Amino acid sequence: MSDILVHAEAGVMTITFNRVDKKNSITSAMYAELADALARAEGDAAVRCVLIQGDPTIFSAGNDIGDFLNAPPAGKDSPVFRFLRGIATFPKPIVAAVCGPAVGIGTTMLFHCDLVYAGDNAAFSMPFVNLGLCPEAASSLLVPQMLGYHRAAEALLLGEPFMAEAALEVGLVNRVVPPTEANAIAQTQARKLAAKPLSALVETKRLLKKAQLPAVIERMDEEGASFGRMLREPAAREAFGAFMEKRKPDFSKL
Repeated sequence: MSDILVHAEAGVMTITFNRVDKKNSITSAMYAELADALARAEGDAAVRCVLIQGDPTIFSAGNDIGDFLNAPPAGKDSPVFRFLRGIATFPKPIVAAVCGPAVGIGTTMLFHCDLVYAGDNAAFSMPFVNLGLCPEAASSLLVPQMLGYHRAAEALLLGEPFMAEAALEVGLVNRVVPPTEANAIAQTQARKLAAKPLSALVETKRLLKKAQLPAVIERMDEEGASFGRMLREPAAREAFGAFMEKRKPDFSKL
């Protein structure tokens, strides 16, 4: 079975993280599949909406660290940046169903979705600083816009999880539901969107995103350059080494 499942029905392309044994951590190959799926959905007039979902117990633990270290992103054409640009500029509605941990890009991708439904077990975290890195996916721009500066600073500087009700309060999610119901509710909402006129959906989303999209792309590029540089620096090497060795990192001499 593929680590990414893609199924189109009734105008909805459903993209499912299918690597539960590895906590749906995302490899470079999975990013390529995600980017390709979004490209197909954009070009297929029969697809009016995309739904991204995981398992009732886990959305995504973020990057697969081993794969990430073996094949770090190499430029704007790398699979992860193809996916990020694809989701940021996708013209049709994107719905997400999120249950359990949503770590790193598991959270930041949600800022590019249009509707998000969370299980009451959802835990969102952006621990980039803890890995000696900076935010990605234009989250340094979008998180303070949505959460306000101080909550954004807490989320991005401390990297600690915040739960579904807190995400609902700040507007990151539309509704909190039991985990076993999240995917079905998101699918229902996606099909409601798919039943509407595509031209109206696309134009409304374009107008909603118009003011911020250029800034999003610019920030995404800037973050990507910083991320790539920091990945080669001592703090990231210590953080990733500690992760692989299952010990606490020591940044005191850096």
